[in-house]
Amino acid sequence: MPRIPRPRLLGLAAVVATAGALISGAPAAHAATQDVYVSAYGSDHAPGTAGSPVRTLERARDLVRSRHPAGDLTVHLASGVYRLSRPLELDARDSGSGGHRVIWQGSRGTVISGGRQVTHWRPGKNGIWSAPSPVAQTRQLYVDGVRAQRAGGQLPVSLTATDTGYTASADTLSTWRNPGDLEFVYTAGEQMWNAQRYGLGQWTEPRCPVASVSGTTITMAQPCWDNSTKRVEFPDIPGRTVNMVGPGKLTAGSLPAYAENALELLDTPGEWYLDRASHTVYYKPRPGEDLRRADVEMPAVEKLISADGIHDVAFRGLQFSYATWLTPSTPEGFSEIQAGYTVTGKIGYATQGLCQFVAGGTCPYASWTREPGNVSVTGQRVEFSDNVFAHLGAAGLEFGTGTKDSTVRGSVFTDISGNGVEVGGVDKPQPDDAGTTRGNTVEDNHLYGLPREYHGGVAIINGYSQHDTIAHNQIDDIAYAAISMGWGGWPDKIGKPATPNVSHDNAVSDNLIFNYMQLLDDGGGIYTQGITGTSLADGEKVTGNVIHDQWGLGKNVYTDNGCTYETVEGNVLYHAAYANVASRHTDYRDNLGNNDPTLIKGNYWEQGDPDGDNKGLVTQGNHLLSDPSRAPADVVAAAGLEPAYRGLLGKRVPTGIEAPARVATFAADGKVYVAWNPASDGTSPTSYTATASTGRTTTIAAADFRRTGYAVIGGLTNGTAVTVTVTARGASGVSAPSLPSAAVTPGPGAGKLAGAPTGLKAQAASDAVSLQWTPPASTGDTQVIGYTVTVSDGRTVSVTGRDVLISQPSAKNLIRVVDGLKPGTKYTFTIAAVTGTGTGTGASVTATTAGG
Repeated sequence: MPRIPRPRLLGLAAVVATAGALISGAPAAHAATQDVYVSAYGSDHAPGTAGSPVRTLERARDLVRSRHPAGDLTVHLASGVYRLSRPLELDARDSGSGGHRVIWQGSRGTVISGGRQVTHWRPGKNGIWSAPSPVAQTRQLYVDGVRAQRAGGQLPVSLTATDTGYTASADTLSTWRNPGDLEFVYTAGEQMWNAQRYGLGQWTEPRCPVASVSGTTITMAQPCWDNSTKRVEFPDIPGRTVNMVGPGKLTAGSLPAYAENALELLDTPGEWYLDRASHTVYYKPRPGEDLRRADVEMPAVEKLISADGIHDVAFRGLQFSYATWLTPSTPEGFSEIQAGYTVTGKIGYATQGLCQFVAGGTCPYASWTREPGNVSVTGQRVEFSDNVFAHLGAAGLEFGTGTKDSTVRGSVFTDISGNGVEVGGVDKPQPDDAGTTRGNTVEDNHLYGLPREYHGGVAIINGYSQHDTIAHNQIDDIAYAAISMGWGGWPDKIGKPATPNVSHDNAVSDNLIFNYMQLLDDGGGIYTQGITGTSLADGEKVTGNVIHDQWGLGKNVYTDNGCTYETVEGNVLYHAAYANVASRHTDYRDNLGNNDPTLIKGNYWEQGDPDGDNKGLVTQGNHLLSDPSRAPADVVAAAGLEPAYRGLLGKRVPTGIEAPARVATFAADGKVYVAWNPASDGTSPTSYTATASTGRTTTIAAADFRRTGYAVIGGLTNGTAVTVTVTARGASGVSAPSLPSAAVTPGPGAGKLAGAPTGLKAQAASDAVSLQWTPPASTGDTQVIGYTVTVSDGRTVSVTGRDVLISQPSAKNLIRVVDGLKPGTKYTFTIAAVTGTGTGTGASVTATTAGG
């Protein structure tokens, strides 16, 4: 009989256990007679004492229900893996009473798992191994704690969209083993160079299953296909969907970026495929993996904990892992609209959440379907502290609508398919008191390396709520936005007021956010949507945050549609692609033509906007940040994890290195320029290697790639078309190669250079100037890869970065600060675009520094 490996316990459980000792609310060390003890090696026939523990969480729950303690009651879970065959369901009977709590307390290495181990592996052809599947359906597989990728890649046929799916250029797919298992993925992001914009808006990544393939006819699953291609539009506003969020149908001719979930696509180490018909799982091991000894886990359940109506309950020192979410594999698919919310139902495209704007629309407006949490709780005074949420297939933790006075603290969220933490919902903008989400706190958590599957997700998303606080979290290396607050502001796109709601007195403060929007665009470090209060006094407060190094196009702090009564004060904001704080929107609650009341005050930023009152949009007392090192030390020190929780950063959950994505290229004489989106898995690659289809390669250090945004492969033959793939290298090895770029053909150009940049602005401080400009209308023979800024004092400043590359197609604003200037001095700055051909025509702007 083959050896059955022991489950791999994640080292981070030890880190949070150590941090937990610092939390004042930790239970006393002495055993209380009313406490319940649980061990993975216990027996449910035992009494649940320290010497005779029970085995399952359900039995422990039932014992708790039978006891009436005078004080706190603790359920002690010994180290080990507690495998669930169904969710642990809790309700009001499982709550504390009389001011006392029920505490589910883990030990070092306590894992609540929904996984099943895969054993009895056998080698096969082409390095692919197979084993009997212990589950009928799942969307994830993990090998020694590292997420494997579903077999995927580009299709071997070209597609043409139809009303029901596609027509293929050949019948190849119909000959595949299980073509009905295929899933098409529509990765969005801004269009750049020859990289297409797929999806339903730059912030989305929809997924739709294939229903069937017959010959060259591909029929897509319903309702996902209609919900993604037939979203209704206003008859009198061409191109404006009634949902007012994104386009009416999938862009790029409704073509997918790539396909997943076919055995025929399994060709890369680290990929897997589940053949449901034969109950067999296939996997191609990565270098160094031995499936005869590895702990291979397949998630089997969709929820680990489902708690409704509980109160005075704490969960401490636990690791929640190996749960899946199967809805995207059903005909519903994943027809994303924003932040993991989807359009669902047979005619969702025509009715869901469209309320007063269309006949038969369901209410309230914008009440689309929320991504569920693998741990889901609704109640009052519920605490999650010192936990790990990792290797999960939906959202991590969900505080449902109506949750009050509950806390998430000192926990780690990583390797999660969707959103990290969800607080409240968007289905009740004006609820009664019972349905009001209020007084919740998400603080001192580390969220990184997510979302891993539904990349339009958000680290922390907060719906309609009152007195919620999101503070002192570190959020890094994520695919899209870090924090999203509010909802329902989109009607301002058609001149209507934002959705009235109960929100007020919410705060987002002292968070440290960096390396965000690694894959998608049009988001922010802190994104707010809709009305946030009744006045600036009780509106949302965004204060003391440090936000920097944004990869995608967006803002550090994004005040989006209908964002009313928000205060943005005392933050440190830099290295954004487009703006530090934006945007301006008209307030349509009256007919006065004012802007949504917003106060932007006392921030340290590169934007450099002058003081002013633009019809209610007030900019006041902000400071030009000439260099990040000059940010106020007290603000920087206070942002992110507080001292008692910084041990969470010491160790990380193993996640593996994710392949780079969205590879874009353009050709020049004997060379190809290559850009890509870095992985958002939290592994911090040290270098990248770009490989042309002819075999030529180039390697660039990760730090240099961050600085330039591109690499160059030289020595290519003019006239020979090439595609390019990219791999990432880090401490845990080398990633799989990216999908190949579109083909380009090197060759000499006509020598045409870029035109002059436009819209130049200069805002001066005493020793620095903030320069802003928009890209030239014409780039000449090739693409813009940088700018030169020539200063009248004789210096030349080189400007490079991802924002330089991605701002060109959409003509978005660029910002750079030139420092080292003398007070009271007039300067001229001449800005010229640099392309693969050379340096183009310059444009100039003057400014006089303050003081002197």
